[in-house]
Amino acid sequence: MPRIIALPTEPYSGTEVLTRCLTLATAVRAAGGLVVFVRVERPGVEEQPPGSELAPECAPESGDVQIVKHTLGAFHQTGLDDVLRSRGVQTVVLGGLVTNFGVESTGRVADEHDYSVVFVSDAMAGLHGHAHEFAVDYVFPRLGAVCTSDELLGVLG
Repeated sequence: MPRIIALPTEPYSGTEVLTRCLTLATAVRAAGGLVVFVRVERPGVEEQPPGSELAPECAPESGDVQIVKHTLGAFHQTGLDDVLRSRGVQTVVLGGLVTNFGVESTGRVADEHDYSVVFVSDAMAGLHGHAHEFAVDYVFPRLGAVCTSDELLGVLG
């Protein structure tokens, strides 16, 4: 979503996060995994704000899934849990914008739904650097594993 990517984020820019997420998506596909793109729409709004569509670079490929969320997290009333379970997914790898909003909310619910959760610390950013660091250092380790994109790429091959 261009309007989210354009937000001033820390410690990485939206463009840096997007680039890392796209690199990870390519590696996940190559390893036989499922790539899910999440887009947000504001509820009760007749027309979404400009820039609410997926960024052109995020065009889903064959086999990818796109969901539309209306709350902070990607699970609530989106069918995401059903999609993941129907495909036998047991581990959810998270990156995106914004660390301590959508990413954290999605990670908390993924953990509550008994998925193994991996947070890719340099494939996300917060509106404030300290909020990102707090989530990465204190919240995420209690919900799952935390790694960098290079570490995950090394595991994926």
